[in-house]
Amino acid sequence: MSVREEFDEWAAEGRDRGMEERHWHTAKHALARMPVEEGDTVFDLGTGSGYALRALRDTKGAGRGYGLDGSPEMARNARSYTDDSSISFLIGDFDSLPLASDSVDHVFSMEAFYYASDPHHTLPELARILRPGGTFFCAVNYYEENVHSHGWQEDIAVEMTRWSRAQYREAFREAGFHVAEQDAIPDREIEIPDESAFPTDDWEDREEMVERYRTYGTLLTVGVVP
Repeated sequence: MSVREEFDEWAAEGRDRGMEERHWHTAKHALARMPVEEGDTVFDLGTGSGYALRALRDTKGAGRGYGLDGSPEMARNARSYTDDSSISFLIGDFDSLPLASDSVDHVFSMEAFYYASDPHHTLPELARILRPGGTFFCAVNYYEENVHSHGWQEDIAVEMTRWSRAQYREAFREAGFHVAEQDAIPDREIEIPDESAFPTDDWEDREEMVERYRTYGTLLTVGVVP
């Protein structure tokens, strides 16, 4: 199944809003770190419901916002969630970004980068559209060190790339980015039930769930274009 087909189904089922709710716990902290100034142009790779663009417009006064998704249904839903004319939603894949070179100040991506069919090509594409000094904030929960994410591939028909922290840094540098920072953002808000509530359907014990959300959390890698 293609990325488009997979996520068209998700959008039709309303799962885009569910993703927004789950991701927001850590995404909001990554967004708050972005050095977006008033009027800056921002690009959201794998935009889903478009929540990141709405947040950057509301909290930082971002100017033009472009959200790209491989799913027409996702983009259609995202458009319906805002009447902000400064936000546009684009349909396309991550291998050929439909934006001019040196046209974007900052890029954000949450739980989407690993769907790129050729991530080693996507990174130079992002470097191409970014202006000098522009940043790419890449947030993922599916990565090598997060052992609790390894089974996710079994639940989705789209091939996913599972890199380690070091592989992200290496790939960013090969694409021409300086790696400004890399760390994990813990999810402090998701409710972790009392010991008496375990085991659950997805967790064998409470310690695993605590480790997944409080320790591993979301891996954030920040690249800067020289």
